[in-house]
Amino acid sequence: MQLEIGNIYNGKVKGITQYGAFIDIEGGGTGMVHISEIANTYVNDIREHLTENQEVKVKVIGINEAGKVSLSIKKATDQPAPQRPQKRSDNGSHNSRPQKPNIWEPKKQTPPSEMTFEDMMSRFKQTSEERMCDLKRSTDRKNGTRRK
Repeated sequence: MQLEIGNIYNGKVKGITQYGAFIDIEGGGTGMVHISEIANTYVNDIREHLTENQEVKVKVIGINEAGKVSLSIKKATDQPAPQRPQKRSDNGSHNSRPQKPNIWEPKKQTPPSEMTFEDMMSRFKQTSEERMCDLKRSTDRKNGTRRK
């Protein structure tokens, strides 16, 4: 089952941290509720509001490119705002176009055969720089040197 942003699902609290709670969504994987999305009031300690294995209703408020799901308990319990009537144009017809559902799909990697030489060089340069930084960091840790 694919999760859609804006939909409300049933879930179960699987883990609680200082900054949020991890929720298993029925048939849809796992997402995280940030501490600011637990209740409409200030939450100092999450455990005052949630316990592990507690059943909760959650609303999907975001899915990033890596597939991490952001959830909200307080938005799932809020009453939806009343629908505003759509404005009409001068000729009296609706200015509505069909809305595509907001469904996250993984980013498709373009095969090397479809990439230009510049794209391949840019990707190579980026990954090379990332690897060099990681290598430098790990050797600095092993040698015990630090930057000041």
